[in-house]
Amino acid sequence: MIDIQYSAEVQAAKSAGTAIVALESTIITHGMPYPQNVEVATLVEQDIRQAGATPATIAVLDGCLHVGLEADQLQALGQATGVAKLSRADFAACLATGGTGATTVAATMIAAHLAGIEVFATGGIGGVHKGAEQSFDISADLMELAATPVTVVAAGAKAILDVPKTLEVLETQGVPVIAYGQDSFPAFWSAQSDLTAPLRMDNAMQIARAHKMRQTIGLPGGQLIANPIPKGDEIAADILAPIIAQAQSEADSQGVSGKGVTPFLLQRIFELTEGRSLTANIALVRNNARLATQIARELSTLRT
Repeated sequence: MIDIQYSAEVQAAKSAGTAIVALESTIITHGMPYPQNVEVATLVEQDIRQAGATPATIAVLDGCLHVGLEADQLQALGQATGVAKLSRADFAACLATGGTGATTVAATMIAAHLAGIEVFATGGIGGVHKGAEQSFDISADLMELAATPVTVVAAGAKAILDVPKTLEVLETQGVPVIAYGQDSFPAFWSAQSDLTAPLRMDNAMQIARAHKMRQTIGLPGGQLIANPIPKGDEIAADILAPIIAQAQSEADSQGVSGKGVTPFLLQRIFELTEGRSLTANIALVRNNARLATQIARELSTLRT
């Protein structure tokens, strides 16, 4: 078995059998500059604590998998340069070669499962990129959801993606896509879209029971919980659509491809919205952390 270094707080929660929520670390290393990245990560962790669970921010530091970061480790990661962005393909290689890397959705799911954590809160999942019929650019997040039994709470797929195709791939892979409290599949920075979610659940206990039922009947993979951004924090879809189109056009004209596409688009959208996209992103991550905590607590009651 892989050696996992738990923070003191996460180790105590594991020993007590209390609720834990996994968090990714790419938002720290690739999402925003220091010190805002550490401030936001600390805020999200505190949201989870206040809602009654223990946060477990996941990262690889010098070849060691850390599940839960101490305050000084979080500060150091927030200021580090040249940190790898880890997904399924490069997660093991980073561990084997003593590297330092921040975990994406896919890698965080793998690490959470290794650590026995069943719920993970993020901003938005990756998916099928626009033009994927030529580029074949499809995030490993979708296949991970089909393979790894972790319930992922997100505000839908990132709005820069081809969301209808993303939903089609999730359906093909047998991944439950559950909208929380509404019939519409949320559109990341916007609460509503014109797409109907395949499933709807209105409380955390229903989601927790569905998670356990998949285990009971032997179905692999996890669940995607699509949690709409609070109305007061959203950016209307009709405002975003031309901005996203402009950013995508610029990426195409500059030949941006592969792992460079998402950060390029998010940066341009940040600039074109004069920072509103980042403000909304922080709000939705915090909202997802609170719902994930409710689900983790319900799962804890089902284990007793």
